[in-house]
Amino acid sequence: MTRPQHFGWFLSRGFGPHGWARPYQEWNYAWQRPDLYQQSARDLEQAGFDFVLIEDALSVGITPSTLNLRVRKAYGGPKHDPWTLAPYLFAATRHLGVIPTANPASHPPYLAARQFASFAHLSGDRLGLNVVTDVGSAHHFGTERLPHDQAYDRAQEWLDALRLLWHSWDEDALIADPVSQVYADGSKIRAVQHRGQYFSFDGPLNAEPLAAGDPVVASPGGSPRGIDFAGRNSEIQLALSNLDVESVRAYRARVHDAAAAQGRSPEDVSILFVFKPIVAASVEEADRIVQASLSPGEDVLREVAEAWSSDLETDLTAFDLDRPLDPAVAFGDHVSKGTIRGLLGHHDSFDGVPLRDILAGKARLGRITDGRGGTVGTAEEIADVIQALGDDAGNDGLIFSGDLHPVTIHRTLDELVPVLRRRGILRDGYADGGLRANLTSF
Repeated sequence: MTRPQHFGWFLSRGFGPHGWARPYQEWNYAWQRPDLYQQSARDLEQAGFDFVLIEDALSVGITPSTLNLRVRKAYGGPKHDPWTLAPYLFAATRHLGVIPTANPASHPPYLAARQFASFAHLSGDRLGLNVVTDVGSAHHFGTERLPHDQAYDRAQEWLDALRLLWHSWDEDALIADPVSQVYADGSKIRAVQHRGQYFSFDGPLNAEPLAAGDPVVASPGGSPRGIDFAGRNSEIQLALSNLDVESVRAYRARVHDAAAAQGRSPEDVSILFVFKPIVAASVEEADRIVQASLSPGEDVLREVAEAWSSDLETDLTAFDLDRPLDPAVAFGDHVSKGTIRGLLGHHDSFDGVPLRDILAGKARLGRITDGRGGTVGTAEEIADVIQALGDDAGNDGLIFSGDLHPVTIHRTLDELVPVLRRRGILRDGYADGGLRANLTSF
Protein backbone atom coordinates (compact mmCIF):
# COMPACT_ATOMS: atom_id res chain seq x y z
CA MET A 1 0.00 0.00 0.00
CA THR A 2 1.30 3.45 -0.92
CA ARG A 3 2.65 5.37 2.06
CA PRO A 4 1.14 8.88 2.49
CA GLN A 5 3.70 11.60 3.14
CA HIS A 6 3.82 15.09 4.59
CA PHE A 7 4.81 18.15 2.60
CA GLY A 8 6.01 21.60 3.56
CA TRP A 9 7.29 24.69 1.77
CA PHE A 10 10.55 26.31 2.82
CA LEU A 11 10.91 30.07 2.30
CA SER A 12 14.62 29.74 1.66
CA ARG A 13 14.97 33.51 1.16
CA GLY A 14 13.12 34.25 4.39
CA PHE A 15 10.82 37.27 4.60
CA GLY A 16 12.80 39.05 1.91
CA PRO A 17 12.61 40.21 -1.72
CA HIS A 18 10.75 37.25 -3.23
CA GLY A 19 10.86 37.33 -6.99
CA TRP A 20 13.80 39.73 -7.11
CA ALA A 21 15.93 39.46 -10.28
CA ARG A 22 13.50 36.91 -11.72
CA PRO A 23 11.10 37.48 -14.64
CA TYR A 24 8.13 37.00 -12.32
CA GLN A 25 9.17 40.16 -10.49
CA GLU A 26 7.06 41.86 -13.17
CA TRP A 27 3.91 40.45 -11.58
CA ASN A 28 4.33 43.59 -9.48
CA TYR A 29 3.89 42.11 -6.02
CA ALA A 30 5.45 44.18 -3.25
CA TRP A 31 7.48 41.77 -1.12
CA GLN A 32 7.09 44.07 1.90
CA ARG A 33 3.29 43.70 1.84
CA PRO A 34 1.33 40.63 3.05
CA ASP A 35 -0.73 40.06 -0.13
CA LEU A 36 2.02 38.09 -1.90
CA TYR A 37 2.45 35.67 0.98
CA GLN A 38 -1.24 35.34 1.78
CA GLN A 39 -2.09 34.31 -1.78
CA SER A 40 0.81 31.84 -1.78
CA ALA A 41 -0.26 30.39 1.59
CA ARG A 42 -3.80 29.84 0.32
CA ASP A 43 -2.40 28.00 -2.70
CA LEU A 44 -0.28 25.75 -0.48
CA GLU A 45 -3.28 24.94 1.69
CA GLN A 46 -5.32 24.11 -1.41
CA ALA A 47 -2.48 21.81 -2.44
CA GLY A 48 -2.67 19.93 0.87
CA PHE A 49 0.64 21.05 2.35
CA ASP A 50 1.09 20.69 6.11
CA PHE A 51 3.05 23.87 6.74
CA VAL A 52 5.19 26.70 5.46
CA LEU A 53 8.52 27.29 7.19
CA ILE A 54 10.11 30.75 7.11
CA GLU A 55 13.91 30.92 7.08
CA ASP A 56 15.60 33.81 8.84
CA ALA A 57 19.07 35.25 9.26
CA LEU A 58 19.37 38.05 11.75
CA SER A 59 22.48 39.67 10.32
CA VAL A 60 23.67 40.95 6.97
CA GLY A 61 27.18 41.18 8.37
CA ILE A 62 29.16 44.05 9.77
CA THR A 63 32.07 44.70 7.40
CA PRO A 64 31.44 46.76 4.23
CA SER A 65 32.48 43.86 1.99
CA THR A 66 30.11 41.38 3.64
CA LEU A 67 27.26 43.85 3.67
CA ASN A 68 27.65 44.44 -0.04
CA LEU A 69 27.82 40.72 -0.81
CA ARG A 70 24.63 40.09 1.13
CA VAL A 71 22.47 42.90 -0.24
CA ARG A 72 23.87 43.49 -3.74
CA LYS A 73 21.60 40.84 -5.26
CA ALA A 74 19.40 40.37 -2.15
CA TYR A 75 20.71 36.84 -1.53
CA GLY A 76 21.31 37.44 2.18
CA GLY A 77 19.25 40.52 2.92
CA PRO A 78 17.26 42.50 3.57
CA LYS A 79 15.08 40.23 5.71
CA HIS A 80 12.12 41.32 7.78
CA ASP A 81 11.06 39.56 10.97
CA PRO A 82 9.26 36.30 10.09
CA TRP A 83 7.22 36.45 13.29
CA THR A 84 5.50 39.60 12.05
CA LEU A 85 4.45 37.79 8.87
CA ALA A 86 2.93 34.78 10.65
CA PRO A 87 -0.38 36.43 11.72
CA TYR A 88 -1.13 37.41 8.12
CA LEU A 89 -0.63 33.82 6.96
CA PHE A 90 -2.84 32.50 9.75
CA ALA A 91 -5.54 35.00 8.79
CA ALA A 92 -5.46 33.84 5.15
CA THR A 93 -5.73 30.09 5.88
CA ARG A 94 -7.60 27.64 8.10
CA HIS A 95 -5.35 24.56 8.31
CA LEU A 96 -1.86 25.44 7.12
CA GLY A 97 0.81 25.39 9.79
CA VAL A 98 3.25 28.31 9.95
CA ILE A 99 6.76 27.80 11.33
CA PRO A 100 8.85 30.96 11.69
CA THR A 101 12.53 30.72 12.65
CA ALA A 102 13.62 31.53 16.20
CA ASN A 103 17.19 32.01 17.42
CA PRO A 104 17.71 31.67 21.18
CA ALA A 105 20.26 34.48 21.01
CA SER A 106 17.57 36.99 20.04
CA HIS A 107 14.50 35.75 21.96
CA PRO A 108 14.77 35.92 25.78
CA PRO A 109 12.92 32.90 27.22
CA TYR A 110 10.09 34.65 29.05
CA LEU A 111 9.32 36.96 26.13
CA ALA A 112 9.56 34.05 23.67
CA ALA A 113 7.32 31.75 25.72
CA ARG A 114 4.68 34.45 26.04
CA GLN A 115 4.81 35.49 22.38
CA PHE A 116 4.74 31.94 21.04
CA ALA A 117 1.88 30.92 23.37
CA SER A 118 -0.09 33.92 22.13
CA PHE A 119 0.50 32.94 18.49
CA ALA A 120 -0.52 29.36 19.26
CA HIS A 121 -3.84 30.49 20.71
CA LEU A 122 -4.53 32.99 17.91
CA SER A 123 -3.74 30.47 15.18
CA GLY A 124 -5.78 27.56 16.48
CA ASP A 125 -2.62 25.66 17.40
CA ARG A 126 -1.09 25.92 13.93
CA LEU A 127 2.18 27.44 15.15
CA GLY A 128 5.60 25.83 15.00
CA LEU A 129 9.04 27.22 15.72
CA ASN A 130 12.16 26.45 13.75
CA VAL A 131 15.00 26.54 16.30
CA VAL A 132 18.35 27.55 14.83
CA THR A 133 21.73 28.04 16.50
CA ASP A 134 23.44 30.50 14.14
CA VAL A 135 25.91 32.66 16.07
CA GLY A 136 26.87 35.12 13.33
CA SER A 137 24.47 37.72 14.72
CA ALA A 138 25.90 37.70 18.26
CA HIS A 139 27.40 41.18 17.90
CA HIS A 140 23.92 42.63 17.35
CA PHE A 141 22.78 41.44 20.77
CA GLY A 142 25.88 42.12 22.82
CA THR A 143 26.48 38.41 23.37
CA GLU A 144 29.47 36.16 22.92
CA ARG A 145 29.86 34.29 19.65
CA LEU A 146 29.64 30.73 20.93
CA PRO A 147 31.35 27.69 19.41
CA HIS A 148 29.13 25.26 17.50
CA ASP A 149 28.42 22.79 20.32
CA GLN A 150 27.93 25.49 22.97
CA ALA A 151 25.34 27.14 20.74
CA TYR A 152 23.39 23.87 20.91
CA ASP A 153 23.83 23.83 24.69
CA ARG A 154 22.28 27.29 24.83
CA ALA A 155 19.44 26.26 22.51
CA GLN A 156 18.67 23.28 24.73
CA GLU A 157 18.55 25.41 27.87
CA TRP A 158 16.36 27.93 26.04
CA LEU A 159 13.88 25.33 24.85
CA ASP A 160 13.74 23.69 28.27
CA ALA A 161 13.05 27.13 29.74
CA LEU A 162 10.17 27.75 27.33
CA ARG A 163 8.61 24.43 28.25
CA LEU A 164 9.04 25.19 31.94
CA LEU A 165 7.11 28.42 31.46
CA TRP A 166 4.44 26.92 29.21
CA HIS A 167 3.75 24.34 31.90
CA SER A 168 3.84 26.69 34.89
CA TRP A 169 0.03 26.46 34.82
CA ASP A 170 -1.44 23.08 35.71
CA GLU A 171 -3.92 21.72 33.18
CA ASP A 172 -6.83 22.36 35.56
CA ALA A 173 -5.69 25.84 36.65
CA LEU A 174 -7.94 27.47 34.07
CA ILE A 175 -11.55 27.31 35.28
CA ALA A 176 -13.41 30.06 33.36
CA ASP A 177 -16.68 29.24 35.15
CA PRO A 178 -19.34 31.92 34.47
CA VAL A 179 -21.48 30.70 37.37
CA SER A 180 -18.86 31.04 40.09
CA GLN A 181 -17.20 33.92 38.24
CA VAL A 182 -13.82 32.27 38.87
CA TYR A 183 -11.49 32.50 35.93
CA ALA A 184 -8.41 30.66 37.21
CA ASP A 185 -7.10 28.97 40.35
CA GLY A 186 -3.89 30.67 41.42
CA SER A 187 -2.95 27.79 43.70
CA LYS A 188 -2.39 25.69 40.59
CA ILE A 189 0.02 28.13 38.99
CA ARG A 190 3.63 27.47 40.02
CA ALA A 191 6.33 30.05 40.49
CA VAL A 192 9.35 29.44 38.27
CA GLN A 193 12.90 30.43 39.05
CA HIS A 194 15.51 29.61 36.46
CA ARG A 195 19.20 30.28 36.98
CA GLY A 196 21.09 28.62 34.16
CA GLN A 197 24.36 28.95 32.30
CA TYR A 198 22.90 31.19 29.61
CA PHE A 199 19.57 32.49 30.94
CA SER A 200 18.15 33.75 34.21
CA PHE A 201 14.49 34.64 34.75
CA ASP A 202 11.47 34.19 37.01
CA GLY A 203 7.95 32.99 36.18
CA PRO A 204 5.22 31.95 36.07
CA LEU A 205 4.03 32.80 32.57
CA ASN A 206 1.02 35.10 32.39
CA ALA A 207 -0.39 33.39 29.28
CA GLU A 208 -3.07 30.71 29.39
CA PRO A 209 -1.97 27.07 29.10
CA LEU A 210 -1.92 25.47 25.67
CA ALA A 211 -4.74 22.94 25.50
CA ALA A 212 -3.44 21.25 22.32
CA GLY A 213 0.14 20.95 23.52
CA ASP A 214 3.28 22.98 23.00
CA PRO A 215 4.04 24.54 19.61
CA VAL A 216 5.61 22.08 17.20
CA VAL A 217 9.41 22.25 17.23
CA ALA A 218 11.36 22.03 13.98
CA SER A 219 15.13 22.07 13.60
CA PRO A 220 17.71 21.83 10.81
CA GLY A 221 21.25 20.54 11.18
CA GLY A 222 22.91 17.31 10.10
CA SER A 223 25.93 17.53 12.41
CA PRO A 224 26.12 15.06 15.31
CA ARG A 225 24.91 17.77 17.69
CA GLY A 226 22.17 18.82 15.28
CA ILE A 227 20.92 15.25 14.99
CA ASP A 228 21.06 14.79 18.78
CA PHE A 229 19.09 18.02 19.27
CA ALA A 230 16.42 16.83 16.84
CA GLY A 231 16.24 13.43 18.49
CA ARG A 232 15.64 15.04 21.86
CA ASN A 233 13.36 17.92 20.92
CA SER A 234 12.01 18.09 17.39
CA GLU A 235 8.79 16.95 15.81
CA ILE A 236 10.07 18.05 12.39
CA GLN A 237 13.67 17.62 11.29
CA LEU A 238 14.80 19.37 8.11
CA ALA A 239 17.18 16.99 6.39
CA LEU A 240 19.72 17.41 3.59
CA SER A 241 20.66 14.26 1.72
CA ASN A 242 20.80 12.67 -1.68
CA LEU A 243 17.27 11.53 -2.44
CA ASP A 244 17.93 7.87 -3.06
CA VAL A 245 16.53 5.05 -0.96
CA GLU A 246 19.79 4.06 0.73
CA SER A 247 20.82 7.62 1.64
CA VAL A 248 17.39 8.41 3.03
CA ARG A 249 17.32 5.19 5.05
CA ALA A 250 20.77 5.92 6.52
CA TYR A 251 19.87 9.49 7.47
CA ARG A 252 16.58 8.45 9.02
CA ALA A 253 18.36 5.78 11.06
CA ARG A 254 20.64 8.43 12.58
CA VAL A 255 17.69 10.58 13.68
CA HIS A 256 15.74 7.57 14.96
CA ASP A 257 18.74 6.39 16.98
CA ALA A 258 19.04 9.86 18.51
CA ALA A 259 15.34 9.88 19.39
CA ALA A 260 15.57 6.40 20.96
CA ALA A 261 18.55 7.51 23.05
CA GLN A 262 16.24 10.15 24.56
CA GLY A 263 13.45 7.65 25.26
CA ARG A 264 11.36 8.83 22.32
CA SER A 265 9.75 6.81 19.57
CA PRO A 266 10.93 7.21 15.96
CA GLU A 267 7.35 8.18 15.11
CA ASP A 268 7.77 11.27 17.30
CA VAL A 269 9.96 12.92 14.63
CA SER A 270 8.86 13.63 11.07
CA ILE A 271 12.00 13.76 8.93
CA LEU A 272 11.42 15.91 5.85
CA PHE A 273 14.09 16.17 3.16
CA VAL A 274 14.66 19.51 1.44
CA PHE A 275 13.81 19.22 -2.26
CA LYS A 276 13.85 21.69 -5.16
CA PRO A 277 12.58 19.84 -8.23
CA ILE A 278 12.29 21.25 -11.74
CA VAL A 279 9.08 19.95 -13.27
CA ALA A 280 9.15 19.53 -17.05
CA ALA A 281 6.11 19.09 -19.26
CA SER A 282 7.60 16.10 -21.10
CA VAL A 283 10.57 13.75 -21.11
CA GLU A 284 11.94 15.60 -24.12
CA GLU A 285 11.73 18.95 -22.33
CA ALA A 286 13.44 17.49 -19.25
CA ASP A 287 16.29 16.24 -21.45
CA ARG A 288 16.60 19.67 -23.09
CA ILE A 289 16.77 21.45 -19.72
CA VAL A 290 19.55 19.17 -18.53
CA GLN A 291 21.48 19.38 -21.80
CA ALA A 292 21.32 23.18 -21.78
CA SER A 293 22.80 23.31 -18.29
CA LEU A 294 25.89 21.26 -19.12
CA SER A 295 27.80 24.19 -20.67
CA PRO A 296 26.87 27.22 -18.53
CA GLY A 297 27.71 30.64 -19.93
CA GLU A 298 29.60 33.41 -18.18
CA ASP A 299 26.38 35.05 -17.01
CA VAL A 300 25.23 31.83 -15.33
CA LEU A 301 28.61 31.28 -13.68
CA ARG A 302 28.55 34.82 -12.33
CA GLU A 303 25.05 34.32 -10.91
CA VAL A 304 26.20 31.12 -9.17
CA ALA A 305 29.30 32.91 -7.85
CA GLU A 306 27.24 35.79 -6.47
CA ALA A 307 24.83 33.45 -4.71
CA TRP A 308 27.66 31.51 -3.05
CA SER A 309 29.50 34.73 -2.26
CA SER A 310 26.67 35.76 0.03
CA ASP A 311 26.73 32.48 1.97
CA LEU A 312 30.54 32.38 2.14
CA GLU A 313 30.97 36.09 2.98
CA THR A 314 33.66 35.94 0.30
CA ASP A 315 33.47 37.63 -3.12
CA LEU A 316 34.06 34.75 -5.52
CA THR A 317 33.64 37.09 -8.50
CA ALA A 318 36.99 38.69 -7.59
CA PHE A 319 38.96 35.49 -8.30
CA ASP A 320 40.30 34.18 -11.58
CA LEU A 321 37.82 31.57 -12.79
CA ASP A 322 40.53 29.64 -14.60
CA ARG A 323 42.75 29.11 -11.56
CA PRO A 324 42.22 26.93 -8.49
CA LEU A 325 40.97 28.70 -5.39
CA ASP A 326 43.33 28.75 -2.40
CA PRO A 327 41.01 28.34 0.60
CA ALA A 328 43.68 29.61 3.03
CA VAL A 329 43.76 32.91 1.13
CA ALA A 330 40.13 33.13 0.04
CA PHE A 331 38.24 32.29 3.23
CA GLY A 332 38.59 33.88 6.65
CA ASP A 333 38.25 31.97 9.91
CA HIS A 334 34.67 33.20 10.25
CA VAL A 335 33.49 31.33 7.15
CA SER A 336 31.48 28.18 7.82
CA LYS A 337 33.50 25.05 7.07
CA GLY A 338 30.25 23.31 6.12
CA THR A 339 29.49 25.99 3.52
CA ILE A 340 32.98 25.62 2.07
CA ARG A 341 32.45 21.86 1.78
CA GLY A 342 29.12 22.59 0.11
CA LEU A 343 30.88 24.73 -2.50
CA LEU A 344 33.29 21.89 -3.25
CA GLY A 345 30.46 19.53 -4.09
CA HIS A 346 31.80 16.21 -5.36
CA HIS A 347 35.40 17.48 -5.44
CA ASP A 348 37.71 16.34 -2.63
CA SER A 349 39.63 19.62 -2.50
CA PHE A 350 40.30 22.83 -4.42
CA ASP A 351 43.73 21.57 -5.52
CA GLY A 352 44.09 21.55 -9.29
CA VAL A 353 40.42 22.37 -9.88
CA PRO A 354 39.72 25.71 -11.58
CA LEU A 355 37.06 27.78 -9.88
CA ARG A 356 35.18 27.74 -13.18
CA ASP A 357 34.75 23.96 -12.91
CA ILE A 358 33.43 24.19 -9.35
CA LEU A 359 30.90 26.87 -10.28
CA ALA A 360 29.90 25.01 -13.43
CA GLY A 361 29.22 21.94 -11.31
CA LYS A 362 26.77 23.98 -9.28
CA ALA A 363 24.98 25.15 -12.42
CA ARG A 364 24.69 21.74 -14.06
CA LEU A 365 21.44 19.83 -13.64
CA GLY A 366 20.65 16.15 -13.77
CA ARG A 367 17.66 13.99 -14.56
CA ILE A 368 15.79 12.75 -11.51
CA THR A 369 15.72 9.32 -13.13
CA ASP A 370 19.52 8.98 -13.09
CA GLY A 371 19.66 8.18 -9.35
CA ARG A 372 22.60 10.56 -8.82
CA GLY A 373 20.91 13.57 -7.27
CA GLY A 374 19.24 15.01 -10.37
CA THR A 375 16.13 17.14 -9.87
CA VAL A 376 14.71 17.56 -13.40
CA GLY A 377 11.83 15.36 -14.46
CA THR A 378 8.20 15.12 -15.45
CA ALA A 379 5.56 15.13 -12.75
CA GLU A 380 5.19 11.36 -13.11
CA GLU A 381 8.95 10.79 -12.84
CA ILE A 382 9.25 13.01 -9.77
CA ALA A 383 6.26 11.28 -8.20
CA ASP A 384 7.94 7.92 -8.86
CA VAL A 385 10.95 9.02 -6.80
CA ILE A 386 8.80 10.44 -4.00
CA GLN A 387 6.72 7.27 -3.88
CA ALA A 388 9.80 5.06 -3.78
CA LEU A 389 11.23 7.08 -0.88
CA GLY A 390 8.01 6.52 1.04
CA ASP A 391 7.34 2.90 0.15
CA ASP A 392 10.94 1.62 0.15
CA ALA A 393 12.67 3.92 2.65
CA GLY A 394 9.75 4.74 4.97
CA ASN A 395 10.20 8.43 4.27
CA ASP A 396 7.95 10.87 6.15
CA GLY A 397 7.90 13.52 3.46
CA LEU A 398 9.59 16.43 1.72
CA ILE A 399 9.90 20.17 2.16
CA PHE A 400 10.00 22.04 -1.14
CA SER A 401 12.38 24.99 -1.26
CA GLY A 402 11.90 28.26 -3.12
CA ASP A 403 10.43 31.72 -3.12
CA LEU A 404 6.98 32.02 -1.57
CA HIS A 405 5.54 33.40 -4.77
CA PRO A 406 2.48 32.20 -6.72
CA VAL A 407 4.55 31.75 -9.89
CA THR A 408 7.13 29.56 -8.11
CA ILE A 409 4.48 27.52 -6.32
CA HIS A 410 2.38 26.87 -9.43
CA ARG A 411 5.41 26.13 -11.59
CA THR A 412 6.41 23.44 -9.11
CA LEU A 413 3.04 22.06 -8.05
CA ASP A 414 0.46 22.48 -10.83
CA GLU A 415 1.21 19.13 -12.48
CA LEU A 416 2.72 17.38 -9.48
CA VAL A 417 -0.13 17.75 -6.97
CA PRO A 418 -2.71 15.82 -9.03
CA VAL A 419 -0.26 12.95 -9.58
CA LEU A 420 0.70 12.72 -5.92
CA ARG A 421 -2.93 12.90 -4.84
CA ARG A 422 -4.09 10.22 -7.27
CA ARG A 423 -1.38 7.93 -5.93
CA GLY A 424 -2.43 8.50 -2.31
CA ILE A 425 0.87 10.18 -1.37
CA LEU A 426 -0.52 13.68 -0.76
CA ARG A 427 -3.32 14.35 1.72
CA ASP A 428 -6.81 15.08 0.43
CA GLY A 429 -8.07 16.78 3.59
CA TYR A 430 -6.96 18.06 6.96
CA ALA A 431 -7.38 16.85 10.52
CA ASP A 432 -8.91 19.00 13.24
CA GLY A 433 -6.61 20.28 15.97
CA GLY A 434 -3.83 22.21 14.29
CA LEU A 435 -0.36 21.45 13.02
CA ARG A 436 0.47 18.59 15.41
CA ALA A 437 -2.82 16.86 14.61
CA ASN A 438 -2.01 16.96 10.90
CA LEU A 439 1.55 15.70 11.42
CA THR A 440 0.30 12.74 13.45
CA SER A 441 -2.80 11.94 11.36
CA PHE A 442 -0.77 9.35 9.40
